[in-house]
Amino acid sequence: MKTLFLAWQNPKTRRWFPVGRLQCEDRLYRFGYVAGAATAASEGEFEPLPSFPDLHQVYESEHLFPLFSNRIMSKNRPEYDNFLSWLGLSPDRDADPIELLARSGGMRVTDHLEMFSLPEADSAGTYHVQFFVHGLRYMPPGAVPRTNNLKAGERLLVAHDFQNPKDGRALLLRTCEKTQQDMHLVGYCPRYLFADIFDSMVKDSNFPKITVERVNLPPAPIGFRLLCRADLRVTGGVKPFSSATFQPIVDELVPAGI
Repeated sequence: MKTLFLAWQNPKTRRWFPVGRLQCEDRLYRFGYVAGAATAASEGEFEPLPSFPDLHQVYESEHLFPLFSNRIMSKNRPEYDNFLSWLGLSPDRDADPIELLARSGGMRVTDHLEMFSLPEADSAGTYHVQFFVHGLRYMPPGAVPRTNNLKAGERLLVAHDFQNPKDGRALLLRTCEKTQQDMHLVGYCPRYLFADIFDSMVKDSNFPKITVERVNLPPAPIGFRLLCRADLRVTGGVKPFSSATFQPIVDELVPAGI
């Protein structure tokens, strides 16, 4: 089974909430809301999506729901091959729509939704998550030129932006200072990636380990500029995306039918 989470950003507070879960198994797609949607709704901003109007229903379809399929670039677009390259995928392969959504985040400028995959641990107990860095356009002057010169395999360091007035758990990314005075902020980690392991991160300075996967120069949109990989190793049995906020609102899957 392939699983993606849907995250929603409050346009006023800029906080991110996991609100839904998309699953694909045996060519059947299933979507349902998670507890984070109720939390987001309690802030007075989040409302059920028009495609999925009931928080307490699970929707099933033999085809990918339009809300998600419309977030995948058409193969007929002239920039489609470039799009696959931005995601680190070969243009020669037939990309799976779930993989495209997971890698791209399914981001659109017309709403505040983003998608991310549910990772699995490798034999060493390490989880691997790919993501595009957030907020590069809002960084100080020099951030974009420095980002453009990053190389695949370079490590980035995580800094807790605890006095951030919008999110006291915001996590900045900066360069490793390979040379003197080479300290540049290059953006933010998507907050939801580390929601479950935030408190344990300070106990092991080796994790999360953030490395550059690829840098996409213009004409790639700035939101696709910096693709990174996070290696997560946690202790005490805590797993990413396992807390209550990621759990489905409906315990038993009740198809709503569409």
